[in-house]
Amino acid sequence: MQVQPATSRTFNLGGLQLDLRATVIVVASTLLLMVDYYHRFLPGDTFSAMARAKAIERVIYYLAIPLLIIVAGFRDKPSDYGFTFGDWRQGLKWTGLILLIAAPLLALASRSPAILEYYSRFPSDLSQLIPTAFLDLIGWEFIFRGFLLFGLARLMGPTAVVVQAVPFALAHLGKPELETLSTIFGGSLFGWVAWRSRSFVYPFLIHWFIYTFVVLVAHA
Repeated sequence: MQVQPATSRTFNLGGLQLDLRATVIVVASTLLLMVDYYHRFLPGDTFSAMARAKAIERVIYYLAIPLLIIVAGFRDKPSDYGFTFGDWRQGLKWTGLILLIAAPLLALASRSPAILEYYSRFPSDLSQLIPTAFLDLIGWEFIFRGFLLFGLARLMGPTAVVVQAVPFALAHLGKPELETLSTIFGGSLFGWVAWRSRSFVYPFLIHWFIYTFVVLVAHA
């Protein structure tokens, strides 16, 4: 996939000429991840209600705010940042293949006591699990596999596929160790799928399945 470089805009910071878009993308993404970690604004009196409230907040942090920056701040098209179905044939092909391979591996990994303990807290009722997982992950995938990946790709090309996986992995600290250790590789794979399909949609579908599957296995 070829990423077309945008018109370069730079600014001077202490004698350094910094790319405006890349700087805003990195700083904004970092701040949004921190605010999400330290604060909870919507109420919830049960674990399920709190999980749903946090998922709604993440739609704002990781989808709405980045889109606002893209459209109002950069005056760019969201589709340039993977907010499109892109090459849907490539996207669906790799989504199906990865899920086929991942399902038995996930079933095995989910037997880990740490993963069972962590994910058994989440509601297994599909009427709650599916929409909560959707809301929780759609923005999460866009900020990494859309905003960061395609924003940084204009400067660093395909290397952005690995770079965006670094904050993704660090954002998993506090989760089971096996899962966290795998995220630098899984995040890079998700980025590769987004790069090939020119869309964040297909990594989102993969991630949505993984989240739902692991919760169901933990309860089983």
